[in-house]
Amino acid sequence: MFVRHLTVGDFRSYPSAELPLEPGITTFVGLNGQGKTNLVEAIGYLASLSSHRVANDAPLVRFGAAQAIIRAAVVRDGRESMVELEITPGRANRARLNKSPLTRTRDVLGQVRTVLFAPEDLALVKGDPSERRRFLDELLVARQPRWAGARGDYDRILKQRNALLKSAAPVLRGRGKQRRPLRSDEQAADVVSQREAALHTLDVWNAQLAQVAAPLLYARLRLLRDLGPLLGKAYDEVSAGQSDARVSYKASLREEFAGRIAAGEVPELDEIHAELLETFAQVRAQEIERGVTLVGPHRDDVVLTLGELPAKGYASHGESWSFALGLKLAAYHLLRHDLGDDPVLILDDVFAELDAGRRERLAAMVADCEQVLITAAVEADVPSELRGRTYAVSLGEVTARG
Repeated sequence: MFVRHLTVGDFRSYPSAELPLEPGITTFVGLNGQGKTNLVEAIGYLASLSSHRVANDAPLVRFGAAQAIIRAAVVRDGRESMVELEITPGRANRARLNKSPLTRTRDVLGQVRTVLFAPEDLALVKGDPSERRRFLDELLVARQPRWAGARGDYDRILKQRNALLKSAAPVLRGRGKQRRPLRSDEQAADVVSQREAALHTLDVWNAQLAQVAAPLLYARLRLLRDLGPLLGKAYDEVSAGQSDARVSYKASLREEFAGRIAAGEVPELDEIHAELLETFAQVRAQEIERGVTLVGPHRDDVVLTLGELPAKGYASHGESWSFALGLKLAAYHLLRHDLGDDPVLILDDVFAELDAGRRERLAAMVADCEQVLITAAVEADVPSELRGRTYAVSLGEVTARG
């Protein structure tokens, strides 16, 4: 797979830009703030419907414009398709495939597949669990786009369950939390009735959340099982060492079951579903007290270890970079194996962060990729074997060099 042509309109700093691309290595060189990352961000957005730099779409639209357009001609297995996104902050985005409107924007997922590595990815090692959960879920979607809908269903049901826990908290907590004593048996009976109704409603939401949470957790565990060996190999190659880089899953379930998962076991789907319901029952009092859902994929984490120590807090800066890079390269090789062709590899301003040895080893690892897009502030930071077609980027102007 490769992107043959990129068009952007009112995207970030670009009123408009037309960019012919080709297989092999393309480098965008320019000082910080000139717009080189904006170009690869646009391609990444087509692949994931999200930016690796910001959490919402508003900054993606050029100041003063109402909407942004990203359009790409993508070649896969000798066939070309045209993918287009219209980004409108505050409204639903729209997508087209070969000029035909799609009913849902997420139906465009899978048309472009990328693996993007950027300085922000150091948060995979040093950041919050949400960064690692996002990495897993985006990789799930890249493998099978249907997971975008499943994740959306999970988020929707989770939001509704949290709203119930918050709004019904005084009733769910029972008579002991009432500000005034009950004045009659009739009032007492009414409170009991309300609490029973709220608990029944909570049970309904438990069932609905477990129904969507179990497949998501099961898919994450299978993904980590596939990713682990690739991570170890990629880390060793980029760091030129044998440091036993590993990943494990920390589930927000009962201790014994979570321990099995942490040890690398992938329980069957129906077993995970039953365990979720059991854990909901166990933590009911805490959830009612706090007014928030404490169990589920949104509370889980991915544990990264080097040898016997967790990478977070113990790994050096160089080791952390190697680990983050190893995760992305493992994702790349997993997608390459699954899809039968290469996703587009994007290396956004990363060579300046790596020492000379890691630069050279990374260059050797990606030299055979079908399409590699590199951004760099200083061209000399890019190893000579990765000096392919080069574009100079200055103040939003993109100029091909020689």
